[in-house]
Amino acid sequence: MSNPNDTAQLQFWRGDFGADYIGRNAASTEHLRARVAMWARIMNCMVGDPPRSILEVGSNIGNNLRALRTLTGAELYALEPNAEARQVLVNDGVVPGAHALDGFAASIPMDEGEVDMAFTSGVLIHIHPDQLLSSMHEIHRVAKRYVVCVEYFSDKPEMIPYRGHDDRLFKRDFGSLYLDTFSDLRVIDYGFAWKRLTGLDNLTWWVFEKRS
Repeated sequence: MSNPNDTAQLQFWRGDFGADYIGRNAASTEHLRARVAMWARIMNCMVGDPPRSILEVGSNIGNNLRALRTLTGAELYALEPNAEARQVLVNDGVVPGAHALDGFAASIPMDEGEVDMAFTSGVLIHIHPDQLLSSMHEIHRVAKRYVVCVEYFSDKPEMIPYRGHDDRLFKRDFGSLYLDTFSDLRVIDYGFAWKRLTGLDNLTWWVFEKRS
C-alpha cells in the first residue's frame, strides 16, 4: 500500500533537488544578518513571555535557527526530510543530533504541545494544497503557545512555476488560512521583509498565539 504522505513534493525535497538546494542557500554573513534583523522583530512580539523551546518545520541547513541562536537561549529543534541537510545541522552545531528530526510537516514526531513555538519559513509554499491543512494541523498540534508563519503572500491561491517545475510552489494568504482554520489563534503581529532592503525575497510573516 502506498503512503499518502509520500507526496511528489516530499520526494522532490528528499532527492537531488533538495541536496542542490543546500548549496544554493548556504548562509552568508549578509544573509544571516538580514535573518537576524527579521527574527529580532518577530521575537520582540513575544518579549513578555518568550518561548523556551522552538521547532522549525522544514529547516534545511538551519539558516533561521542560526539567526535565532543569536537572539534567544531557547532549546532549538529542526524537522527536515533531507538527510544531507540534517547532517549539516548537526555538524555545524545548529542543533544537537537528537534535535535534528527526520520528518515532514504532515507527520511531526513530537507530542502535543511539546514545544513552545513552532514555525515555518518558506515551507508551506512548497506543500501541495491537498496536504496543506493536515500540515498546518500538525504544526498547531505540537506548538504549545506560539505559531509563526513566514511565507510568500498572495491574496488568492496560485501555483507558481519553480525552477522549471510545476506543482512545487503555491502562494496564498497563509495568515488568513491559519485564522480561518484554528479558532484558538490570535494575531500578535505581522510584517513584511522587503527584498529591496533586506535581500530576503519579499517574505510576509505572522505571529500567532494560542488562546487558552
